[in-house]
Amino acid sequence: MGISKIWVFGEATDAGVTASTLELLTKAHQLADTVEVVMSGDAAAVAGVLGAHGATAVHTIGPIEGSLGGPRIASAIAGAVEAGTGPDAVICSTSYDGRDVAGRLSAKIDRPVITNVVDLVADGDRLLGSEPVFGGTTDVTTGFTDSGTAIFLVRPKSFVAEESGGGPAEVIEIAVGDLGDTGSATVKERFVEESSGPKLDEAAIVVSGGRGLGDAEKYKMIETLAKLVKGAPGASRAVVDAGWVPYSYQVGQTGKVVKPTVYLACGISGATQHLVGMKGSANIIAINKDEEAPIFGIADLGIVGDVHKVLPKLIEALEARG
Repeated sequence: MGISKIWVFGEATDAGVTASTLELLTKAHQLADTVEVVMSGDAAAVAGVLGAHGATAVHTIGPIEGSLGGPRIASAIAGAVEAGTGPDAVICSTSYDGRDVAGRLSAKIDRPVITNVVDLVADGDRLLGSEPVFGGTTDVTTGFTDSGTAIFLVRPKSFVAEESGGGPAEVIEIAVGDLGDTGSATVKERFVEESSGPKLDEAAIVVSGGRGLGDAEKYKMIETLAKLVKGAPGASRAVVDAGWVPYSYQVGQTGKVVKPTVYLACGISGATQHLVGMKGSANIIAINKDEEAPIFGIADLGIVGDVHKVLPKLIEALEARG
């Protein structure tokens, strides 16, 4: 026996299907006999890339302009589960929309959600989630003991997206049930944060700053350096909590998980909460004046020095190279 069917909550932007959706599809394709996507919007436009990553079908609720997507997606999945045509498991990315869908679906079908998952494994006909605890020092494996639909929230960058050679996924309309009061909610305005350069969780190079920078004004060195190396700026939780940069910059257990080719940690001591979000980076470079800082324990290259002296020299050298 094995896992028969997994549904992946699909997310897409104007730029196309999100990287986290393709990561989940790749993993689901390795685990289940059938992998399908459930999403809103123009599913036909992305059926090709979804099929290439393992989906055989994409269930769509259609466009949702001006309305909330989470309640509609959760209602559609719940309807399929109640009708006996739903999946053995639903997996969502730990994004804003993914958490919304998982939480609402949990309430509708009276099933808990296994959260903070970094790996998925098959145990016969059950799907199990591996999740870090105690600040990432230990992993535990969690699964459901009955045969009902399992719900998982998976951290982005837990898997590598790879094409499996499938043709375009079949597009199937799926019905949305009664939404109650949430059906009358409307979206009046959407705020899109302005940004330039690569996204933090997709960048090949990430330059992060910590409390060791001293103040918000000094954080500008991080942004300058990130721009010079065509990377993305990041930050520790302490910097975000201090209000120097937005939450979207935060790397760590309660921020974003990144796995760049190069991660440059500047003035970051290396608290466990931060390490959880970046320890999967291919190459880690740390700059810290405290030679006993925990960050040096996982760094591939360490520079024991004052960031206020090292960074200006590094910026100057890069600018000189053009």
